[in-house]
Amino acid sequence: MIFTSDNWAGAHPSIAASLTAHSTGFAPAYGTSNLDRKVEQKFNEVFGQEVAVFFVGTGTAANSLALSTVNRPGGVSFCHSEAHVIADECGAPEFFSHGSRLAPVDGLEGKMDPASLEAQIARFPAGFVHAGQPMAITLTQATESGTIYTADEIRAISAMAKAHGLPLHMDGARFANALVALDLTPAQMTADLGVDIVSFGGTKNGCWCAEALVFLKPEMANQTPFIRKRAAHLFSKSRFIAAQFDAYFEDGLWLEIARHANAMSARLQTGINSSANARLAWQSPANETFPIVSKALSKKLSDKGAMFYEWAAPRSVAHMVGPDDTMLRLVTSFATTEDHVDQFIDMIG
Repeated sequence: MIFTSDNWAGAHPSIAASLTAHSTGFAPAYGTSNLDRKVEQKFNEVFGQEVAVFFVGTGTAANSLALSTVNRPGGVSFCHSEAHVIADECGAPEFFSHGSRLAPVDGLEGKMDPASLEAQIARFPAGFVHAGQPMAITLTQATESGTIYTADEIRAISAMAKAHGLPLHMDGARFANALVALDLTPAQMTADLGVDIVSFGGTKNGCWCAEALVFLKPEMANQTPFIRKRAAHLFSKSRFIAAQFDAYFEDGLWLEIARHANAMSARLQTGINSSANARLAWQSPANETFPIVSKALSKKLSDKGAMFYEWAAPRSVAHMVGPDDTMLRLVTSFATTEDHVDQFIDMIG
């Protein structure tokens, strides 16, 4: 019963098989192989338009290089105050963009509140050299709270970005989980709503190590080949990232994996809702669940072999967690089974 992170799960068997199949023989290096080109074309098909795609090894690299591409002197990017990009990347976005900053924006359940975003942008008026200048807005889809920006919510933030002349970046480490929960196409969740750049994650959704930086306006990516090389993320044997994405997209595997992970999370939430010993902090449509339990029950679950993280409650719900309580984060993946979920719910009681 491992609910610590979808990063703990191994590679999906089909993706592992693709890696093995492409592990022999010779192929041109640095993204120039036939397989690399095939997968780049597949990204065009997935997004329904020509895009510029750059494979990288980590989500942190994808986010950091995305913001580096749109950097300005004294640049400021706006994100949710608990977004992964500001809370869990050790300053990498600032480091790779040579000192740009991230400005936190409040909002319930991991989503930026539009009024708070507008107020934060207003703190950096044009021409006021001492404050710096806005350079981007970045939103996380699905959020760190397991919630999802609706199409209307993304459209509202995009309109704000356009009004201020800012590119809109989407951190899609759990892109597929959000996509299937909304029942949209990739284009409907991004380009059609005004998103400019996507950090497209595969690692959390069954890949071994596969992330991509996707520019929905290829002309924005003119300098990205040099930025990626300088950041040491131009893999010589990039065909091994391509091999993962090749299997990932085959017959909709990536969507199938995400649907399963989301369904296991929904099963967890149904069980928790029926228990007198736990309660949900909020409903999560993606693959993360956040129950509140007593500290004694948390220890009991751990002692019986369940693995999870005790989670710091967001400020907006901190009042819900009493002195004898704790919040848990439970993450599901392609490797989570109904038996794992049911055993865990039985242990909660």
